[in-house]
Amino acid sequence: MPTLDPRVDAYIAKSAEFAKPILAHLRAVVHAACPDVEETMKWSFPHFQYNGMLCSMASFKAHCTFGFWKGELLVEAGDAKTREAMGQFGRLASIGDLPPKKALESYIKKAMKLNDEGVKAPARAKPAAPRELVVPDDLAEALSRQPPALDHFNAFSTSKRRDYVEWMEEARTEATRQRRLEQAVEWIAEGKSRNWKYEKC
Repeated sequence: MPTLDPRVDAYIAKSAEFAKPILAHLRAVVHAACPDVEETMKWSFPHFQYNGMLCSMASFKAHCTFGFWKGELLVEAGDAKTREAMGQFGRLASIGDLPPKKALESYIKKAMKLNDEGVKAPARAKPAAPRELVVPDDLAEALSRQPPALDHFNAFSTSKRRDYVEWMEEARTEATRQRRLEQAVEWIAEGKSRNWKYEKC
């Protein structure tokens, strides 16, 4: 029996309906190819470890992604869809967008071999300068009316503040944005990050 992380269960359960079968399929293929794999949550989405980082998957509003930590050494650049989304297989809207199961298992076994041999991941180029974080006016105003929330927000790391800002900006309707604003202020006042539900206690 594979060892499953309940946080990954929760992540899949909270994903969009189209994403659930994709994530479940990827999870099953990884466990089938690598019985000793360990699940964990990093950067708020599921990762799989085997003698180090192996691969990861994530879901978004309209697509999922799947990628290997050392993907540049596994998937030829000509075949990779890295410009479309993170990972090596582009934007996944259905299981049919993935390579066949045997091909995926082959990639996983090659990734395992790289980890067994201690091969390092290629160095990734660092961005020239960090993106400036601009807090939306409505969030800034709502936080200013709640001093404890404002104090927590200012104490957050840039990445945690950015998580809230991007969550607000992704709202497609004013009603959704308002609901998110109220929820954000409530969580921030409690010192919670945007993805606190998935963080390890």
